[in-house]
Formats: sequence, structure tokens, C-alpha cells
Amino acid sequence: MEPGKMKAVIGGVRYDTKKAQIIAHNCFWDGHNMERNGRNTYLYKTPNGRFFAVHLTLWQGERDSIEPLSKDEAMELYEQLPEHEMEFEESFPGEPVEEA
Repeated sequence: MEPGKMKAVIGGVRYDTKKAQIIAHNCFWDGHNMERNGRNTYLYKTPNGRFFAVHLTLWQGERDSIEPLSKDEAMELYEQLPEHEMEFEESFPGEPVEEA
């Protein structure tokens, strides 16, 4: 399940999947489908450096949604999502990464 064109104005800010870039997600082809228990999450970064999550669902009674995120919330979600389209340093420039 891939996000299509979604837009929302939240707190006076327009979030648009067509203008933002996916930096991480949990979509993974398991040989039968791409859904994770009927739900997928995508983390986006806007050209202005804002972050938001798109939550998609196949479950009756639930709706697809857009959730604005702070940088800290976005970094936490990035670490939780298994599929990364961008490296951490590219997604969050200037954030220190400690070597193990």
C-alpha cells in the first residue's frame, strides 16, 4: 500500500505528499502483500524542512491520516521504521551521530 496524493492543512501549514520526500517507511513486500497488519506508515520531509507521517490503513472504520511531527519525533520514528530511503545524516543534517 503506497501513499497516493494526500494533502492536509494542519495548524495553518499545508502538508502535501506530492511536494515532500519519503525518507523512511515500513512498507515491505513479503511475497504476498506490502501491508503490515493492514497498516503502513511513511515519514516525509518537506522542502522547507518540516516532517510529517502518513498513516495508511485497510481497516474498516479507520481513515488514512497525516500527522505533523517535530524534528525529535521524526528522528524517533525514523529509527523505528525499518526501510530508509535516505540516510540519517541526509534526513537530519547537523544532528550528531555517535559511532558504536
